[in-house]
This record gives sequence, C-alpha cells and structure tokens, in this order.
Amino acid sequence: MLEIKDLTLHYGGSQILYGIDLAAAEGEVTCVMGTNGVGKTSLLKALSGTHQRSAGDYRLDGEEIGKVPAHVLAQKGIGYVPQGRDIFPLLTVRENLETAYACLPKSEHFVPDEIFELFPILKEFMNRRGGDLSGGQQQQLAIARAMLTKPKVLLLDEPTEGIQPNIIQQIGRVIEYLRDKGGMAIILVEQYFAFAYDLANRFYVLERGAVTMSGAKSDLERDKLLAAVSV
Repeated sequence: MLEIKDLTLHYGGSQILYGIDLAAAEGEVTCVMGTNGVGKTSLLKALSGTHQRSAGDYRLDGEEIGKVPAHVLAQKGIGYVPQGRDIFPLLTVRENLETAYACLPKSEHFVPDEIFELFPILKEFMNRRGGDLSGGQQQQLAIARAMLTKPKVLLLDEPTEGIQPNIIQQIGRVIEYLRDKGGMAIILVEQYFAFAYDLANRFYVLERGAVTMSGAKSDLERDKLLAAVSV
C-alpha cells in the first residue's frame, strides 16, 4: 500500500533521515521502533507531508507521489495521528470530528456508527470541548478523526504515550480490528515494546536516522529486537 525508497529528510542544514527504505502492506501493522531522537517522528512527518522529504521515491497504492503538501496526501489516503494528538481544544468533539470532512465528498459528511462502536465515550461527549477531555479521550478522538478520512495508510505516532492502561488496551483492540478488517496499512511508531510486539507484523528499527534492522516478526528474534530498541 505504501512504499518508500531512499528517503532523506533535512531540517535546515541538518540531515535527519538517511536513505530510508520502507514498505507497509494492507492488512498489516508495520512498527517503527528505536530509542528517543533517532528520527521516528520525523519519518512519520515526512510520510504525512507535514515536513517535505528532501529526496526519495514515494508510492501510495501504486501511484507515484511527488512532493505534495499534507492536505493533498490526506485526500489521497494518508491518515495521521501525531504525537501529542493535535486536537483542537476549543472545538467540541463533534467539531473536531467534522474537520475530517475536508477530505470527503459532501455525501460522506457524517460520523459512521463504527466510530461510536469503537469509541463509545465520544458519542457521550459530542458537545464537550476537546480541551476538557482526558489524555486518553483525546487520543481516541484523534484516532477517530483520522479514521473518518477513510485512510489507505494510517500513521500512528506513540498512541500509548501518557495514556492510562485501560485506554491503552482499548486502543490496542482498535488497531487490531483495523488491521484484521483489511483495506488499510497501519504504520505504528511506539516505545511500549510489549504493545508494539503484540500488534506488529513487520518491524523497522531506526538508529541515527537510518534503518539498522528490519523484517517480518516471524524472522526476527524477540530478544534481539528488544535489545536493539532499548536504551
């Protein structure tokens, strides 16, 4: 569903990513791991168009994608849940969800029942402001908003960060459901090893902006993978 080759990224005069090759398949969770500061969030920003890649080939569902802005990638099928969630604190839950309509034809400007089945708290809090939600509730809102755009690829940056354990379990079940439903590739950046290992089909380990280990879960030894992503 998504394939990148030799992707590089610069911030100003500093090079952050070095020749990244990555492929994410439909119906799978592809997990990007590594210690802090190795370029995981920068990679998702490059994939989402939030920061323009310096070079590299980018192919989405068979289409070669040039250096286009984030809103164009969103319309083409890239859903992005950034680290920190980036919900609008002064907008209600309903209004936050409705911001996703910009990627959809007018006939699809509604919230499907599936969203409320996966995140029942959102239905209860539709008129509550985003800033009044707990961290876990904001994370559910951010994932729901991305799902509304009907993404071909869903990018999740640290979805368990600062979240209470019961919400982590729920988010894990949602990711599992979306993976098994098919029709979508999921790229997960995650520090919580047990959570990531349970969900992932394939791993990429970053170190200093480059891939140092990659492969299907079945081909990687758990202990070696854990050692590679631990401080």
